[in-house]
Amino acid sequence: MSGFESTVSEPGRRHPRPVSTWGALALACSVAVLTGCGSPAGIRPTVQPLAPDAARLEGPRGDARFAAPVSAWWHELGDTELDRLIERALQDNPSMAVARARLARVEAARLQAGGADAPHLQARGELARQRYTEHGLYPYPLAGTVRESGTLQLEGAWELDLFGRQRAELAAAVGEARAAEADAHAAQLLLSTQVARTHVQLARLLSQREVAARLLAQREETLSLIRQRVAAGLDTQVELRQGEASLPDARQQIEALDDQIGQARRALAVLLGQFPDAQDALSPSLARLHALAEPAAIPVDLLSRRADVMAALWRAESAGARVKAARAAYYPNIDLRAFAGYGAIGLDRLIHPGSLQWGLLPAINLPLLDGERREAGLRGSVADEDAAVARYNQTVLQAVQEVADNLGSGRSLQRQRDEQAKALVASEAAYSLARARYQAGLGSYLQVLTAESAVLNQRRLAVDLHARQIDNQLALVRALGGSPAAASAPPVASPSSPSTPPASQATGARS
Repeated sequence: MSGFESTVSEPGRRHPRPVSTWGALALACSVAVLTGCGSPAGIRPTVQPLAPDAARLEGPRGDARFAAPVSAWWHELGDTELDRLIERALQDNPSMAVARARLARVEAARLQAGGADAPHLQARGELARQRYTEHGLYPYPLAGTVRESGTLQLEGAWELDLFGRQRAELAAAVGEARAAEADAHAAQLLLSTQVARTHVQLARLLSQREVAARLLAQREETLSLIRQRVAAGLDTQVELRQGEASLPDARQQIEALDDQIGQARRALAVLLGQFPDAQDALSPSLARLHALAEPAAIPVDLLSRRADVMAALWRAESAGARVKAARAAYYPNIDLRAFAGYGAIGLDRLIHPGSLQWGLLPAINLPLLDGERREAGLRGSVADEDAAVARYNQTVLQAVQEVADNLGSGRSLQRQRDEQAKALVASEAAYSLARARYQAGLGSYLQVLTAESAVLNQRRLAVDLHARQIDNQLALVRALGGSPAAASAPPVASPSSPSTPPASQATGARS
């Protein structure tokens, strides 16, 4: 018999009814036309990822992963007290608990997505007691009676992922899990550098207070000398009032420093997950901190080492996978369902050969008209991908800028320290000469105090520059995604380096 055949039931008998080939062809054409009404063609992303070789950098590796906890870069500073503070902060700070919880949540979502394309099997048991209506589907002797019924069976289902929708959703979930892992690494790095920078800030303020206390003592000595000179008729009331006015100014500086010291200690305690007064006795010293090594230029593997860059990369890849899943919604779903078990009205006959039941229920679902919901979903997914790639581009640019700024500032600070060291040596020499002249009776003690004031100002500047240089190195640690000592050996990659991936591989988010 030509064409397709379908079997229809008629009262008393069954027989095949032919369906013409032309009718089947017309049906297929109608389906094609209806499907074509919702086509994903022409809906494409518009934002392209930056090419790593444009900045002469090595591109990120999509399969890279971050270990937890973050590498202990702070040991290079050589301060055991700081080591203890950072390790406690990484353990007790509430933001770390939030990051760990977020990571666990997205990992659970990844596991859930991973099981979507696997066959599902469940056992089902039902017991019921009901009255059957006299005017319904069931005839006598069931009609109008109260009976027990039961079902015991296994049910299985499997959705065939022929068009990759479930695989794309799994890839998106994996990307989100990797991004959350990178976020947790970035949070650890941010917290550790915050603790270290607050520690350095506190050490700077304590050193500044020592200089300010000596300055106050020096001004008190100056005022005492001025009073002696006024009594001897060598100075006037003008010099006396100037000397008296300098004392409140020095005390105000000490009071301001004490307030800043208290704020720094409280901030450090909160970073450690403690109450604000827990670190009131902490007194770090700049002298205990070792300088960190600095790379000569931006390391070529910067984009692979920064956690925020990798998080942005994986989110762009995840957004690209969701676009693929949205495209797969234009294609049919094929479900295979089956069941086998026992079912009976009357529990005494439930486990009986005659109560055996089974079934195979394959189904195909082809969306035809849906009010443009699929198109809206696809356009939204494409817009999300464009936004994710744009955020990745912005993160890359920001990463390069931060490293370049910190490297430039580090070199400038070193030159400033070199010049300031010369000025300190000169002021100390002048102070020594003034003391020698005073001891020899050739100069006044006021000249000694004036020379000491210059020395104290230079020492205060030395403390500031030293603290700023260490703070700059800590900022560079965060900008590099870790210790500068771990930077790649060749400082700058050649634009024609074969290890540099092309722009199309910068995110892997494009389909």
